[in-house]
Amino acid sequence: MNFLTEELEELHRKDLHRRMRRLDSPQGARTVIEGKECILLSSNNYLGLTEHPVVKEAAKLAVDNWGAGAGGSRLTTGNYALHEELEQEISHFKGTESAIVFGTGYAANLGVIQALAGRGDAVLSDELNHASIIDGCRLSQAGVKVYRHRDTEHLEEMLRQVQGYRRRLIVTDGVFSMDGDLAPLPKIAALAERYGAFVMVDDAHATGVLGGRGAGTVDHFSLEGRVQVQMGTLSKALGSSGAYVAGTHELIDYLRNMGRSFIFSTAPPPAAMGAALAAVRLVERQPEIRTRLWRNARYLRTSLDKMGYIVPAEDSPIIPVFIGDAAKTMYLSQALLEEGVFAPGIRPPTVPQGTSRIRVTVMAVHTREDLDQALSAFARAGKRAGIFS
Repeated sequence: MNFLTEELEELHRKDLHRRMRRLDSPQGARTVIEGKECILLSSNNYLGLTEHPVVKEAAKLAVDNWGAGAGGSRLTTGNYALHEELEQEISHFKGTESAIVFGTGYAANLGVIQALAGRGDAVLSDELNHASIIDGCRLSQAGVKVYRHRDTEHLEEMLRQVQGYRRRLIVTDGVFSMDGDLAPLPKIAALAERYGAFVMVDDAHATGVLGGRGAGTVDHFSLEGRVQVQMGTLSKALGSSGAYVAGTHELIDYLRNMGRSFIFSTAPPPAAMGAALAAVRLVERQPEIRTRLWRNARYLRTSLDKMGYIVPAEDSPIIPVFIGDAAKTMYLSQALLEEGVFAPGIRPPTVPQGTSRIRVTVMAVHTREDLDQALSAFARAGKRAGIFS
């Protein structure tokens, strides 16, 4: 298998080789990376709930009451009352009739897209959708049309082209994970209604973050009843593990019967379900946590922009700091780590060529002192990397 060595060497030559960094402590505002304490600016733990005492206690209680594992798929022996309680809470939170939980967001997207679209159908997908959506489209064997990022005119052009297909599914991220920008969901919903399509939104990075209730992009844009499939994760702002799909009773019953990644997977473990249930209730009952998140995000974004970094004006806790060159991006990331800030570089193929960036994310639990210290590190590291003179 000499090709393994050759291809790994090629990745090194292109500055595209990846390695995992080991965390030696939980994901709070500050964490320990391979023995070094750092301000953490890369976690999707937006609300800081992985370390919230109520969430941790709920996970422990779930283990005490239900055991460490589920022991089987939901359709055999793995369907606990706790899973059903969480699904009921999610449907209430999302304002839908029903919900279903999956083991991961990746599994949810694969299972849902494959169940809802197949040969003779068309899936219309934003070009910057998450890899799990891309793979779900490929595996569905439907005709896949990729429209330019957030370009609803291009989407409409493609909708006209697929009118002869049996079904037409439009699928989009709600908040795009590498750019932090929002899908133009109101226009997408209107086009779906005009052309007889239905809409699926991946709210992985919007659940718990966006909307008056923190329920995601449908809540944010007041589109209740106009987006048929709402998917999201329990592993980001909700601080646990797993994913959900929310919609009508009919949709959820269909997915129980046709979603292969649901049918043929062991159910999510009780600890994760208990933690997620507590997290959803915290989001519903303590909006001040979300308020702190947005205050921190706006402060950090504005400050990086004033410093001279290239950051978009989008309003989300994901703040891409565009560098462009992959090697310079990784140098900056290492310089930040040496300054006590963990903010990994993102390179192709995760992002398009020439758009390498530091993907900064902020959390509700960051203090102003944390953010100011991180900004000072960005100023010094930027000079070392040749970004500033």
